[in-house]
Amino acid sequence: MPLVYSTNPDFNIPSEEKSVVETLPPARQKLTVYLDRRNRGGKQVTLVKGFVGSEEDLTELGRKLKSRCGTGGSVKDGEILIQGDCRDKVTAFLTSMGYVAKRGN
Repeated sequence: MPLVYSTNPDFNIPSEEKSVVETLPPARQKLTVYLDRRNRGGKQVTLVKGFVGSEEDLTELGRKLKSRCGTGGSVKDGEILIQGDCRDKVTAFLTSMGYVAKRGN
């Protein structure tokens, strides 16, 4: 943002502070596990949506899920993508960790 000069004595420069998102405990998280094929060249991916928390915690959860399923994946736009149809494994693992997880489709 460019710096603006003002003759107003009450002018405050707007600051761009990033808000810190507090991660909810697993029992208060409501995650939904979907199977998605759109825009992926016909490949299936398991999507986990609904996580409320910091990017670091989301990345850590994604790492655990990828390890548990033995597949690749990524974390983008607040969603966890796991390669292949792993909905049952992901839902069972999230439930065992204390999350409220359900299958979307």
